[in-house]
Amino acid sequence: MTAPHDTAEHWPVESARKVFQGVLVGVRRDTLAPATPGGEFFDREVVTHPGAVGVVAVDSAGRMLVIQQYRHAAKKRMVEIPAGLLDVEGEPAIEAARRELREEGLVEAARWTPLLTYQPSPGSSEEVVHVFLAEGLTEATLPVGFDAEHEEVSLTRSWVDVDELITAILAGQVQNGLTIAGSLAFSALRGAKHHLRAPCPT
Repeated sequence: MTAPHDTAEHWPVESARKVFQGVLVGVRRDTLAPATPGGEFFDREVVTHPGAVGVVAVDSAGRMLVIQQYRHAAKKRMVEIPAGLLDVEGEPAIEAARRELREEGLVEAARWTPLLTYQPSPGSSEEVVHVFLAEGLTEATLPVGFDAEHEEVSLTRSWVDVDELITAILAGQVQNGLTIAGSLAFSALRGAKHHLRAPCPT
């Protein structure tokens, strides 16, 4: 039996209009051609987004690095894996992940492997998130020129047992989607049926 997989498909867009553009995201209204002969044109509003990266950083004791950071839209200080936007033009996802791990986690990794790629809200957003597994960790200092600001100023870090984190996720106590996806993917890897993709070049 063939494994389930997404397939590329593109429905014709009659017109596209920018509705809003903010600092990080925008909204575009696409008018799509009828899906069937004789059907009506219809609109879909799409959130434009640069994409993001997340890092599942696991130390030699099998603990995962998490941060706690205030999220205004959620009105919560959330448990998260190190993550950030792909907001540097031309920067590959793996380099953004290395940068975010150092900036938010104060660690560097000797081994990097793609863990998963997913779209958190494909019905309304273009955002694509790339999650990497980082191993062989060593302490690092903040990059030269980096200054924490806004929510990052009160960011805290901790190392957690993976099973305890999964238990908290399943109990609804950890609700950040990227953290949930990355943690569950890593947990699944510990079974014999799943395999990582090829490691990233060092």
